[in-house]
Amino acid sequence: MSLFKARNWWSTVLGEKEEFDQGCLCLGDVDNTGNGQDKIIVGSFMGYLRIFNPHPVKTGDGAQAEDLLLEVHLRDPILQVEVGKFVSGTEMLHLAVLHSRKLCVYSVSGTLGNVEHGNQYQIKLMYEHNLQRTACNMTYGSFGGVKGQDLICIQSMDGMLMVFEQESYAFGRFLPGSLLPGPLAYSSRTDSFITVSSCRQVESYKYQVLAFATDADKRQETEQQKLGSGKRLIVDWTLNIGEQALDICIVSFNQSASSVFVLGERNFFCLKDNGQIRFMKKLDCSPSCFLPYCSVSEGTINTLIGNHNNMLHIYQDVTLKWATQLPHIPVAVRVGCVHDLKGVIVTLSDDGHLQCSYLGTDPSLFQAPKVESRELHYDELDIELKELQKIIKDVNKSQGIWPMTEREDDLKVSAMVSPNFDSVSQATDVAVGTDLVPSVTVKPFITTAAKIYNHASFRHNKSYRNPDGIPRVIQCKFRLPLKLICLPGQPSKTASHKLTIDTNKSPVSLLSLFPGFAHQSEDDQVNVMGFRFLGGSRVTLLASKTSQRYRIQSEQFEDLWLITNELIIRLQEYFEKQGIKDFACSFSGSVPLQEYFELIDHHFELRINGEKLEELLSERAVQFRAIQRRLLTRFKDKTPAPLQHLDTLLDGTYKQVIALADAVEENQDNLFQSFTKLRSATHLVILLIGLWQKLSPDQVAILEAAFLPLQQDTQELGWEETVDAAISHLLKTCLSKSSKEQALSLSSQLNIPKDTSRLKKHIALLCDRLAKGGRLCLSTDAAAPQTMVMPGGCTTIPESDLEERSIEQDSTELFTNHKHLIAETPMPDISPLQGVSE
Repeated sequence: MSLFKARNWWSTVLGEKEEFDQGCLCLGDVDNTGNGQDKIIVGSFMGYLRIFNPHPVKTGDGAQAEDLLLEVHLRDPILQVEVGKFVSGTEMLHLAVLHSRKLCVYSVSGTLGNVEHGNQYQIKLMYEHNLQRTACNMTYGSFGGVKGQDLICIQSMDGMLMVFEQESYAFGRFLPGSLLPGPLAYSSRTDSFITVSSCRQVESYKYQVLAFATDADKRQETEQQKLGSGKRLIVDWTLNIGEQALDICIVSFNQSASSVFVLGERNFFCLKDNGQIRFMKKLDCSPSCFLPYCSVSEGTINTLIGNHNNMLHIYQDVTLKWATQLPHIPVAVRVGCVHDLKGVIVTLSDDGHLQCSYLGTDPSLFQAPKVESRELHYDELDIELKELQKIIKDVNKSQGIWPMTEREDDLKVSAMVSPNFDSVSQATDVAVGTDLVPSVTVKPFITTAAKIYNHASFRHNKSYRNPDGIPRVIQCKFRLPLKLICLPGQPSKTASHKLTIDTNKSPVSLLSLFPGFAHQSEDDQVNVMGFRFLGGSRVTLLASKTSQRYRIQSEQFEDLWLITNELIIRLQEYFEKQGIKDFACSFSGSVPLQEYFELIDHHFELRINGEKLEELLSERAVQFRAIQRRLLTRFKDKTPAPLQHLDTLLDGTYKQVIALADAVEENQDNLFQSFTKLRSATHLVILLIGLWQKLSPDQVAILEAAFLPLQQDTQELGWEETVDAAISHLLKTCLSKSSKEQALSLSSQLNIPKDTSRLKKHIALLCDRLAKGGRLCLSTDAAAPQTMVMPGGCTTIPESDLEERSIEQDSTELFTNHKHLIAETPMPDISPLQGVSE
């Protein structure tokens, strides 16, 4: 935003849905009045030619009917308009209009009106040239040093320069190596045409060199000439600017020096006559147009540069002197004398906003009223401030981090799960091993009490806007039947991994908890049940006959979670139906961190292996492309040379690339499976920690947010670094003991770690602090050090990294020998599974 805005002197909007470009604006005394007043000539791509002579009654007035001198529809799109001495035998100014396939020169004249309608203006066609090639732009000047007349040079879309001497066609020349046309300008001091080629370099061609070269219309000797390159012209000088150019302008200091200004995409350049750089300026914004003009300071040049931020910058050489705001993006800018006002800036936008403005400010007559002085009672203000702070603190304590909802949601989403499987499975993978994968239909139901907005977002994200315009998100959780992924199986007597869940109620028959999962051979075994997952994994569930315990065991650690979670949920539902509300589950064993750490290490090892494989694949791919380039060079060489076993090397590299690509895909599949196992094990660890420390649902939700932040694993953002950052934050805030720990700063970037030792140490430390009384919370006072009341004999939480190291050994002893602890923990009155095959 500029400090000053462009002062609108006169403005109008041209037509409807018309388009304009930088060549569509021109200023000049086109009607030859001789009073030094410029007229504004505008042509559009729709073929409309308009001539304006603004004379507003007061500053800022819009266009009046008499401001428009002439409007005529020329049918063909107008690419560029220029005013010059284009008719032989006279030095009067005429109007040149460039169409895509035609050049027309008109005379503009006015007739004095006898009534109040004013003067009458008309145009007369003096001559026209039909072009054999599609035109791009044009320039004019006294080519070859002619006096009293201007010649016109038109550049075609295929890089041909066509020179016209008034009513006659002079010659046409192809620029060497031309691919796309660029801006074109003529320097009268050096008698040269200056353009920017598609090679992103400024090129200068002498007019005499072009005039004496072979005519482009007579080049038919070779096939190469037929393709448009023709006889090479000798370029006077070139300068590589490294970017495409938007426009070129030639400005003369005096009779002995001139400068070439080139506006690029990111810079604008000032060059000497010989192509040397006088200065250049890097632009902060993307430019749209520019106009250099002589400065009042001797030896300097001012430049108007418009950009796509609706700004107009005025530079004196490379120094920014003024910045002004425009109401539109200018595509063309000119400076002239309009209605006796010198230095009027005329800008044109691509959609037809034409404005005459000047620089400066309007005086502000507003004065701020005097404020009545009153005495300040600082004691009263201090009391009021303390009361407000107390109110804010109480509100934060009551609400926590989430705002309280004052009323029910405007939208409710529920889901109904079909009790039966689909007759034809809709699963992506029809079979897993020898097991067929079933599918079940879930029907969502939506009820709303008010009008819902943003339906498209609602359909995709379950998000919507309420009548007040507030965005809201609603979720619906539902349970799928266990039989979807689990089948009745044979119980196993022994297993590598075992968990014991304690309850405060008498054991319940497993047949009543899991109807439909009883095996044919275990009708008399009501306290034993076997489960088999799709793919072959087995889990055994045992219920004690006399004690209040349940044991879950399996050969795979991650397989324990689903049956354990399902057991707890079904026990809660069973006792709720019986009207018993004080049912509770607990876990008194050690949290099985060692097996959990093994899964973390395996997952991390696959991530590291994936990075190495991708790096190796990238190296082999670079090598493969390099060999291809060498072979291609050998095959293109006119003098054949031996391949020097490049073909053998190419074949071997190709096989290596294919093998590495297969290895990357295999590693990705293994990584996906490992991440699935890790998520299951993480759910199990969170469940056991919640039962172990009797955490509330809010605290369990905090653990889930910390340990399960990602739905999928990627190389850019992995599970290990994300979880480590989350746990470090918990240890630094709600689980911290001293202010020294709170002062530790966490890294703002998440990068893949070197190993998992730090993560495992933080997980063990989190469990240790929870065991010593720490509690999880997200309130605003969470950063305050917690005073933990510890039972006798418990060690304190370490306040430094040295103490953290000292408890690492204790934590290891506490959480790594759980396998033996579980195996040695007696579980009375559980039947020995006699007669069950392992």
